[in-house]
Amino acid sequence: MVFWKKTSPRRSQVRKNISAERFSRISRFANTDFLTSILIWLLFVVVCTLILSIPQAGIVEVAPIAVIVVLISLGGVLYIYHFQKRIAKNHARALVLVGLFVILLAITRLLTLSTGETFWATGTAITTAIIMTIAYNQRFAVGMSMFYCLFACLAVGPMESKLTGIYLLLVMIIGAVTCCFCLKEIRTRIKLLQVSTLAAIVVFITAAALNLLSQKLNTASIIRDSALHAGVTLVVGVLIQGLLPLIEKAFRIATSMTLLDYSDANQKLLKRLHMEAPGTFSHSLLIGSIAEAAAEAIGRNGLLCRVGAYYHDIGKINKAGYFVENELGSASRHKELSPTMSHLIIVGHVKDGIEMAKEYGLPSVLRQFIETHHGTTLIEHFYNEAKKQMAKNSKGKTADAPSESEFRYPGPKPRTKEAAIVMLVDAVESAVRSLQEVTPAKIEAVVHNMAMKRLQDGQFDECDMSLRELSQIEASISKTLAAHYHGRIAYPKPPDEPPETKSQAEQQEQKSN
Repeated sequence: MVFWKKTSPRRSQVRKNISAERFSRISRFANTDFLTSILIWLLFVVVCTLILSIPQAGIVEVAPIAVIVVLISLGGVLYIYHFQKRIAKNHARALVLVGLFVILLAITRLLTLSTGETFWATGTAITTAIIMTIAYNQRFAVGMSMFYCLFACLAVGPMESKLTGIYLLLVMIIGAVTCCFCLKEIRTRIKLLQVSTLAAIVVFITAAALNLLSQKLNTASIIRDSALHAGVTLVVGVLIQGLLPLIEKAFRIATSMTLLDYSDANQKLLKRLHMEAPGTFSHSLLIGSIAEAAAEAIGRNGLLCRVGAYYHDIGKINKAGYFVENELGSASRHKELSPTMSHLIIVGHVKDGIEMAKEYGLPSVLRQFIETHHGTTLIEHFYNEAKKQMAKNSKGKTADAPSESEFRYPGPKPRTKEAAIVMLVDAVESAVRSLQEVTPAKIEAVVHNMAMKRLQDGQFDECDMSLRELSQIEASISKTLAAHYHGRIAYPKPPDEPPETKSQAEQQEQKSN
């Protein structure tokens, strides 16, 4: 009788491989990031349950609240996972979001219990909508505002002669959605006030209509209650205007107002760039205008592109004389250096720029342009010089060419479309400026060749740029550069000035064309 089956070594190895694969899947599922996210979610559920249970203390009253909180928060987690997955990976952002919800929910619960008024829930719902729109985008803000409105309804609870339940939920949702759709970006200081004023009008009309529908209040009470809901909406806009810098720091973002502040030529870094590297400063201004138009052509943030382009080359300040745009007619300093040393100086401006950005407190959204504006591209000039030098030193013998990796920028590659646009415009502008004769046809050829070169080199792999968008960017860059290098008419000469020779006149005509 055989008590065991003989297995082949191949079958045993397959079983071991399957077990190892299952174990790796379990370990990936139960990694530190996942467990941390679960703990943050559990913390949110516990704290929200405690806030909504005030002043009840019995298990019979708390248990249903806990179940509802778990269900609503699970919906919120799934929504975040589908539309803002980075929050699940960035635990600092997750904690800020949890803290915001918990604080606003606690304010709603405590003020509602102490004053007996429900308009506090409307105020905190509007606050959530505005902050989410500023920190993320309109779609995500609408979704998260809906989840908060559900929590706020639970925090208010049943009250007599007040907007509660479905009526209060409608008022909060309509006010929050109005803010989300009207607040795309903040470019002026009055924008928040305009949005909150419009939301206040909508909230007043909605609250008055729902109060009339309930048929529990007289006219004076209806106007008073509706005015309170509208008034708190208006006050929220004013308060957030003052708290905007704190919101930006908490979520590590930069609004359009902040970007406009950093675009001012009186900023310390831009002032230094203008004084110590004037050629680079002029180059950055031109890139900014080209990149802004290209970004807007595909519906991206043109202002971010423009301001990012202003700062992308600030690392050249330390060694301005080693870059061709700052030579101002003098001999190149790289003639006295080896290609390897020149490569180190050129690459070093990226690292120097990042250090200067941190020193001057530049927002992280602008630092990305400094570290990614060359990606991992090859410095072709010094690579070719190194190949020539190696061939010369070999004295006719076969010699291995230098490795391309030694003459590439360290990266990283652009992770946003705005950063990719600035990288492409930076390369194209330099290439067009080196042309002997600039015409629209030549500009289009240079732009297309450079775009295909960056695409084939894998520089756009991390920014999800489509070929359609790349084509639109090419067209915009070509149009803007052609407008910049437009033809000029020669200035007329006074009649008493001696006529030029034929060769001089021809040269002048060529220059003017």
